[in-house]
Order: sequence, then C-alpha cells, then structure tokens
Amino acid sequence: KQGGTEPDESYCIGTDKEFPDLAIEVVVTSGGIDKLAVYKKLGVKEVWFWQNNHFSLYYLRGDEYEQITTSELLPNLDLALLAQYVVRTDTLEAILEFREQIRQNK
Repeated sequence: KQGGTEPDESYCIGTDKEFPDLAIEVVVTSGGIDKLAVYKKLGVKEVWFWQNNHFSLYYLRGDEYEQITTSELLPNLDLALLAQYVVRTDTLEAILEFREQIRQNK
C-alpha cells in the first residue's frame, strides 16, 4: 500500500511494472473519485470506479484524468455486458457465462 491507497483490483497490461496500468475500485461510501490524485502521483493510466451498479472510467492524459465512456486500455470490452455479470451473486456462474458471451460476440 503505497501513496495512501490500494485498489480492489489492479492490472499491468503487457509487462509487469512497479505500478499498474489499470486500477479498479469498488466504492461503497463516498470519496472514490478523490483517490484519483493518489493514482495520478503513481502514474496509473486508467482508473475504474464501480458504484451503484455502474462503472465510471478515468484516463490519465498528460497530468489530468479525463472521464471516458470506453476503456482506452481495453477498448473492445463491453462494459454494459460486464456490469450485468458483476452484480451476480454466484461468482463462478457469472464468470463462466461472461466468458461464453465474449466468445459468442467475437
């Protein structure tokens, strides 16, 4: 936990590095977007917040985050489809069905 925050999930795209390219936060209280300043200091390119059954995405352009509607790092990912499966209570079933949907939509 460096810089005052730790994402719920984080990913390096392509190669491993000290700080991730993508951070995902599940927001259960207020204050999620306030963490962007910390992620900016760490150089995290893209941050997703999951709150109220909705994704909010931010991409670091220059020295500021810009809100985006489609992931810059995963441009082919259907976020609306993903959101349908994130809310499922049976995690394994949700993962298997989501994978199947992705295969069918190729």
